[in-house]
Amino acid sequence: MKRTSLTLCLAVLILGLLQAQNSEKKIKFGGRIMYDMAIWGDEEMDNAGIEFRRVRFYNSGELYGNVKYKLQLDFADGKIDFKDVWMELGELPFQGKVRIGNFKEPFRLESITSSKYITFMERALPIAMSKARNTGAMYHNIFGEKVSLQTGIFLQGDSFGNDKKITKKVNITSRITYLAMNDGNKLLHLGASNSIRKIRDKTYRFSSRAENHLGTNLLEIEFTDVEKTNIFGWEIAYVNNFLSIQAEYLQANVVEAVETELSSYYGQISYFLTGESRLYISSLNGFGRVKPNNNYGGGGKGAFELVARISNMDLAAANEGTLDDITLGMNWYLNPYTRVMLNYVMGEKTDFSGEVTNEDAVMMRIQVDF
Repeated sequence: MKRTSLTLCLAVLILGLLQAQNSEKKIKFGGRIMYDMAIWGDEEMDNAGIEFRRVRFYNSGELYGNVKYKLQLDFADGKIDFKDVWMELGELPFQGKVRIGNFKEPFRLESITSSKYITFMERALPIAMSKARNTGAMYHNIFGEKVSLQTGIFLQGDSFGNDKKITKKVNITSRITYLAMNDGNKLLHLGASNSIRKIRDKTYRFSSRAENHLGTNLLEIEFTDVEKTNIFGWEIAYVNNFLSIQAEYLQANVVEAVETELSSYYGQISYFLTGESRLYISSLNGFGRVKPNNNYGGGGKGAFELVARISNMDLAAANEGTLDDITLGMNWYLNPYTRVMLNYVMGEKTDFSGEVTNEDAVMMRIQVDF
């Protein structure tokens, strides 16, 4: 499998290099490396680990002005996974564009923002409750300059985007956003999402760590006779120069013989000590690359960002307790493509009987993308 993956990547790279860029064809190659270190545990902090959190290579392009594509593969854990593998058609008989393949379902601001640009090493607790990438088809459009709509039908794709036993059980995910303000370095983004999920084996399950990918699964839940699951999400992001605030709330209604309501939320704040600002790309892609006012080297120090977040997952309605996290951190942007991240996570699980389990973590990431 490793040899096949390497051969595929080399073939794509060579093919791309042999093709000259012209007005009909625009091709780009890139990738990312994220190397994580962590110690974690209760008061003793007696666990330690390292991992390549993400090792990715991608090729994307635009053909004749109205066809786009992306091929992104991940090699972390010594295996290959499809991430973004899609084709997109514009200039339709109606407004908007249609994307087909394996990509992120249009659900939640933090989820659709690339891991290259998220504020913390790990996304907040709500990420566990909804599937990020899936295989399907999505329509998206921007109306005017403020309202954006994305809606799609998704199947049950595996790590290669395949679903070889298609049934009538499909997932319908939609998101609408409103850009209330976008004036220079001041921005206010509002949004709402809904995902109606019908799984062929009638299950809904997930687990969650304390925002430490190397850590312990502290909450696990499984429903086994589910008619459907409705997941609602609300999002807000505010940027005012070097200050930004972002929050999301997620509610999952799991319908069996009775309906069970689960919820999760987070709120975060970031402050650039060196005067930079978070860059908003679009509703479809969320936030983007931070560009330091002065890159590291030659007298420059790069950009420094202080960050804090609280998050919660409440599964008490299913007799599984709650999980609360507080994360503090600092990001050092050496240049637009290199970042060092430091996070201190304080996790507290309270089970249904009231017993408390604490797991804290000190984590560091060295990140390069190209």
